[in-house]
Amino acid sequence: MNELEHWMRHALALAAKGRGSVEPNPMVGAVVLDAAGRLAGEGWHQTFGGPHAEVFALSSAGERARGGTLVVTLEPCCHHGKTPPCTDAVLRAGIVRVVVAMADPFPKVAGGGIALLRAAGVEVHVGLCEADAVALNAPYLKLLRTGRPWVHLKWAMTLDGKIATWTGDSKWISGEESRRRVHELRGRVDAIIVGRGTVVADDPLLTARPPGPRAPARVVLSASGELPERCQLRTTARSVGSDTGGPVIVYTANADKLVGWAADGADVVALGDGVSLDAVLADLGRRRFTNVLIEGGAGLLGSAFDERVGDEFHVFVAPKLIGGTAAPAPLGGLGVQQMADAVALDRVTSEPFGADVYIHGFAPRGGQSAGPPVTG
Repeated sequence: MNELEHWMRHALALAAKGRGSVEPNPMVGAVVLDAAGRLAGEGWHQTFGGPHAEVFALSSAGERARGGTLVVTLEPCCHHGKTPPCTDAVLRAGIVRVVVAMADPFPKVAGGGIALLRAAGVEVHVGLCEADAVALNAPYLKLLRTGRPWVHLKWAMTLDGKIATWTGDSKWISGEESRRRVHELRGRVDAIIVGRGTVVADDPLLTARPPGPRAPARVVLSASGELPERCQLRTTARSVGSDTGGPVIVYTANADKLVGWAADGADVVALGDGVSLDAVLADLGRRRFTNVLIEGGAGLLGSAFDERVGDEFHVFVAPKLIGGTAAPAPLGGLGVQQMADAVALDRVTSEPFGADVYIHGFAPRGGQSAGPPVTG
């Protein structure tokens, strides 16, 4: 690993500190090296609407930036948005070389920042650690490319592959350490999505405890519109906050059955004759949601699997046995017919969480396809 790669990997680690706080913006990290190649300053994009990584890094470097190198994980912006163009700050600081991991496909940038710097006489190199930069900002890139958010699928199951007993009891399959990890994940996404069955069976609040950087929207999919008259989601729909949760959004094909929910503060969205996951994700994308978490139950997770909308998987396996043919497995739906069609995850890791094992992986390819409506 050469010096520039070392500093780019350091910048990528800095960028990751913004996870959950900067979306729908990308995570960006930057390092300034002085003319002798020594670290002079560093920074990362910390909050949505706040200063960009380059500004933090250049500010911390001060006059030591003059004649130096900027190492940054994403192409510097060249347009006026919530903040001034970063290219202006780079030129004012006297930077003579910029090393960029990847170009920014955002239409108002899209190579313009690189071109502007080169036109001003700055030496610009693009592509160092590009694959890592792309992986880091995969949710941002997917939203730009498809108009849909990055979809996390999560479930906890027993060693024999069950998510509840045949009576529907599921508290608790996983241990405290695993549940803490789930709450950390909840606190970094824009929405938590469940189906009607989960609302009826578990009466969830769908919050992050303790609160994280975000108060995720609480999303329910119910084609029938048959939801409980009394439940935590309905009674807290107006009480938006870090403790009570984000806004409640209900997608349905029968909005007339949810007039009471709407009166209590829920955003009831009618979606034709059924509730297609693709239509739901398209609407969430229009709201600029970057990451969403589908928690179940089996029907919704099965629909997500059949439609191949999952991008990232979080599975907790507990060393417990339930048994019973009527006890549900995590994925309902149609499934695949042959093992040759099974989905093999990429970049799979596993680690112990107390007595449980956490398995984390990614879908082998991106993209979405419209599929059959979700029922329930």
